[in-house]
Amino acid sequence: MKINEQYSDTDIIDKIVQGEFALFEILIRRYNPYLYKIGRSYNYNHEDTQDLMQEAFISVYTNLIKFEKRSTFKTWIIKIMLNCCYKKQQKFSSKNEVLKNIKNNAIPVFSGDQNTDTNKIIMNKELGHIIETALSQVPKEYRVVFSLREINGLNISETADVLNISESNVKVRLNRAKTMLRKEIEKSYTSAEIFEFNLIYCNEMVDRVMGKLQALRE
Repeated sequence: MKINEQYSDTDIIDKIVQGEFALFEILIRRYNPYLYKIGRSYNYNHEDTQDLMQEAFISVYTNLIKFEKRSTFKTWIIKIMLNCCYKKQQKFSSKNEVLKNIKNNAIPVFSGDQNTDTNKIIMNKELGHIIETALSQVPKEYRVVFSLREINGLNISETADVLNISESNVKVRLNRAKTMLRKEIEKSYTSAEIFEFNLIYCNEMVDRVMGKLQALRE
């Protein structure tokens, strides 16, 4: 069994804190998709999202010893990514930034059928534009809840923890987000769409973060 599958996040964190730096790569690979989708849900483009991911991973590593395990590592790292997105948004006043480019590194795929191999279902660019336009028009507080619940797969409790809101508020925001999205999406499609972080970019992010952290350690 590979160590990536054998050990929990907590096991790996303990080993990293004890000096096994190379194992941080496992955490990067596990959480690349989560952080990428969060960045995209803030309407940041691919390049800006990658920069934010690198910033988040470096922050995670430098603060790993402070992780108190009161919540799951997943909610902790997502909070850090959300904070990075928020800070960038404030710094550049980009609250109304709209995604303008659909690239092959951000492929929209169906997420409605849990039994479907989503990585093999590639839709056309027109569909991508429809979904991105619909998502970009939803207010951020609803769009982020939709991303965490429907795209990243967090449960209601985890989403409430990450955003520091009540579970009932999560449900309300999610329902409103779906209502806002439905009219535009159902003009052509009935399933929600997501952006998938391809393996090639996962490898690229691993190299970027591990290289940066290695330089900081020297």
